[in-house]
Amino acid sequence: MSLGKILVLVGPTAAGKSRLAVRLADEIGAEIITADSMQVYRDLDIGTAKPSAQERAGIPHHLIDIADPDETFHAARYQKEADRAIAEVLARGHVPFVVGGTGLYVKALLHGLFHDPTPPSHERWRDPFRGQEQPGEDPRAMLNRLDPATAERIHPNDSARTRRALEVLLKTGRSITALQKDHGFRENRYRALLLGLSLPREELYRRINARADWMVEQGLLEEVRSLLGRGTGRETPAMRGLGYRHMVQFLQGSIPLEDAVETLKRDTRHYAKRQITWFCNQEKVTWFQPAQVLGISDRIQEFFSAV
Repeated sequence: MSLGKILVLVGPTAAGKSRLAVRLADEIGAEIITADSMQVYRDLDIGTAKPSAQERAGIPHHLIDIADPDETFHAARYQKEADRAIAEVLARGHVPFVVGGTGLYVKALLHGLFHDPTPPSHERWRDPFRGQEQPGEDPRAMLNRLDPATAERIHPNDSARTRRALEVLLKTGRSITALQKDHGFRENRYRALLLGLSLPREELYRRINARADWMVEQGLLEEVRSLLGRGTGRETPAMRGLGYRHMVQFLQGSIPLEDAVETLKRDTRHYAKRQITWFCNQEKVTWFQPAQVLGISDRIQEFFSAV
C-alpha cells in the first residue's frame, strides 16, 4: 500500500492522552482514531473513560462504540476498522491521529499481524491437550509448566489467550512467543510519528487512584448493573475489563464495594506499568510529559514538513 503519514499518541492509562489529543487535533486539523480495546464497546462509557460528548462533537472520533458488549473484538478486526478510518480521514485531507494505550492494536496497525499456523477451535480447544494435562491441572497451570515464557506475557485472567497459546504449542510443537519473534512485526504499514505521554510514577498513580474514585462517583456501579440487567454476560470480554469485573465481584457479593474499588486501583496501576514496559520495548516512541505541549507541536510540524 501507499504509506500515508499518521500520528500516534500512546502511553499509560490516566496520563491524559485523550485530553491532549483533542487539543492537538484542533490545532492541526486531525481526526482521532481510538486505539483502546474497551472504548470500542457500546454502553461501556464510565469505566472506559471515553472522551466526553463535547470533545467528540468538536473533533471527529472513530472506532468508539462499534461493538456490542458481548462481542469478541480482536486485533485483526481493529486493524481492518482502523485502516478504513485512516483512508477516509486522509481522503478528506485531514490528519489521522491514532490515540490509545492498547499496545497490540497499535502494533497490528503499524506492523501487521502475526498469523499463527493453527485454525481457531473455540470450544474444541481441549482436544489437542488430552493426555497432556496433569491431574487437577487447569489451563493456566499447564501453560506455566509447558511454556513459562509465554505464560509470563499473558495476564492470569486472560483465559482466551492462555488457551490459544496452549493450542499453538501443542499443535505445532513451538511456542507462540517464538513464532511471533520469527514474524518480527517488521512491516511498516504507515509512516507514523509515535509520541508517548508519560508522568512520574507517583503522579501517574495519584491520577489512577483519583480516576477510579471519580468513576464510582459518576455511576460505574450503576452502569455495570444496567449492563447485566440487559443480559450482558459476566464472562464476556467487555465485562472482564478493568472496573467492570471489579463491580461484578461486588454485585456477586464476593467482596465489599470498598475492597472492589481498592482492587481496581491496584490492578489499574499494574496495567499502567505493563503499558509503559510494552511501549518502551516494542515501539520507537518519543516521550513527553503532558505540560510539554509546545515541544510536541514542534515535533509534529517537523514530521509533516519532512518529505
